[in-house]
Amino acid sequence: MLKKFVISMSAIVVIGLGIIAVKIPGGLTGSWVMISAVTGLNTAQASSDMAASNFELADGFSVNLFAGELDGPRFMLVSESQDIIVSFTKIGQIAVLRDLDSDGIADSTEVLISDLNDPQGLAFDGDWLYFSERDKVSKVRFDHKTGALIGTPETVIADLPFGHPHRSHNAKALGISPNRKLHINVGSPCNICEPEDPRYSAMLRAELDGTDMVIFASGLRNSIGFDWAPWSGELFATVNARDMLGDDFPPDELNLITEGGFYGWPYYHGDNVPDPEFGDQRPDLLDSAITPAFKFNPHNAPLGIHFLNHTDTLPEQFNRSALVALHGSWNRSSLDGYKVIALQWNDQGEIHSRDFMTGFLSPQGVIGRPVDIAENRSGDLYISDDLAGRIYRVSYQRK
Repeated sequence: MLKKFVISMSAIVVIGLGIIAVKIPGGLTGSWVMISAVTGLNTAQASSDMAASNFELADGFSVNLFAGELDGPRFMLVSESQDIIVSFTKIGQIAVLRDLDSDGIADSTEVLISDLNDPQGLAFDGDWLYFSERDKVSKVRFDHKTGALIGTPETVIADLPFGHPHRSHNAKALGISPNRKLHINVGSPCNICEPEDPRYSAMLRAELDGTDMVIFASGLRNSIGFDWAPWSGELFATVNARDMLGDDFPPDELNLITEGGFYGWPYYHGDNVPDPEFGDQRPDLLDSAITPAFKFNPHNAPLGIHFLNHTDTLPEQFNRSALVALHGSWNRSSLDGYKVIALQWNDQGEIHSRDFMTGFLSPQGVIGRPVDIAENRSGDLYISDDLAGRIYRVSYQRK
């Protein structure tokens, strides 16, 4: 059962197929103008004066606006002091948001690092803050008590491949495994192609100092989000599948990532259905291509995934669960996605989904696009929205 909450919104317009986002400069704060480059393809109408967003959440959860007027917040971390570290990919910054009076609302936003190239991935190893740019991974010491950096960043991995600076999948996802290995996603440089550099469309693994880097898994078009299941240590990654094959194919994917695994792209999609352009190029790979652990609706654009760590305080249906942010379909004739869903693993390893937070897609248009989910030690959840420029705080009310 979903419960409805109302949060006031400022002027936001729809984004969809053929819709271009134009950023008005303004540092961390700013606004977006959406300009249609292709007409007649959106079923949702632009809404330049949206008064409110009616969010519906799973029963027992409530939501409040943690921070607003942000310029495209993407991925997040929670520090030991419960500060929220956020990457701002489009404006090249990483910032810290602090709730100094513990009222669930950010009191300050301070830029930690600026002038970065597509920063996205964030990870902590003790007091080291790791972060990715389109061409490298760096680390810098972080004071968890003050929320400030100590010293200057140092490069850990250099010369990562990336495509055209304004196209393709340049922003790198980043994570540190339970056995303290760096994992880096390198997205494809295209919608569909055969990249010459084998590091494209792959997940890389390296030591924390950047040495011994290997291709851990391949055939992953763009695994923007990944996380390790706390009950098994297994690594699961979301994948945005290829575009331009119609509304209903191929499905976006959740993959169980295994070392040496090949996941099909660009030759096979979903349950190893051959690609119409490349499916006949490598028939030798069909038997080894790993099919998805779970299939999302086509073009829903699953981004961040987070396995819940405080399920002892939640209803039973959230045991062995992860939340996934569906960024939404820019490339469907009817829009879909634009919500946060809960995935639950049963004892047989089967995965079932249910809506967790909806309302980003309203009858008036698209008013938000969720990106990532983070969790503090009290079990409060933070959900970033890079279209509305907001971070929401979701809490469970214990009964």
